Amino acid sequence: MNYRQLAIAIGLCGAAAASHAGKYDFPELRLITQQDFRLLSEDLGAAFSYKPITPAEPLGILGFDVGVEVTATQLANPEAFRRATGASEDTLYVPRLHVAKGLPFGFDVGASYTALPGGEVSLFGAEARYALVPGNVVMPAVAVRASYSTLRGADRLELNTRGLDVSVSKGFAMFTPYAGVGVVRVDSDPRDTLTLRREKFDQNKVFVGANVNLMVMNLAVEADRTGETTSYSAKLGWRW
Repeated sequence: MNYRQLAIAIGLCGAAAASHAGKYDFPELRLITQQDFRLLSEDLGAAFSYKPITPAEPLGILGFDVGVEVTATQLANPEAFRRATGASEDTLYVPRLHVAKGLPFGFDVGASYTALPGGEVSLFGAEARYALVPGNVVMPAVAVRASYSTLRGADRLELNTRGLDVSVSKGFAMFTPYAGVGVVRVDSDPRDTLTLRREKFDQNKVFVGANVNLMVMNLAVEADRTGETTSYSAKLGWRW
């Protein structure tokens, strides 16, 4: 697949997400059981948690990573999603605009944003990362990251995630594979209902990915397993 084909695929996934935007207000939420709400929260926590899609090596003080990405999350509990939204979906597509900036002393910061057309629902994310080992031609890079995401504009649901992970990467010319492990804390609070209570829980996270930098364009892909839910992401943009 060339870059033009990938850009078209990302655009189509974004259009798919837009067509389902009304579901993210969860019109049937007050009618589901507490068990379904927990299962729904597990899937949404995995889908909406921060996705950096980047190697462990620091960007450096002059470095930037700017791109458009899309995450396809295969729902582990599609029936819970159907009961809460009235829509039969097996996969959620979440497009994002992503920007990361290198800072001195091995620190990087980043942010992502999603606005779902057809409604007022949006998704914000942020990260702070520190390279414990910056990496070189011999040594791999090792980094620790703290991340946060929040769902805004959904009248019936307030959902936030907090993440902590450790990742390692090793560059080979233009190609940099990476992997990591961590934990995601999900805080899911139902609104406008007396039958459901707030759910707060942790989900383990493992991920693998690869970054290919061709100077004029950067491509990164990642597979993520958070709890029992699997996500696949692709990011197209520029990294220097």
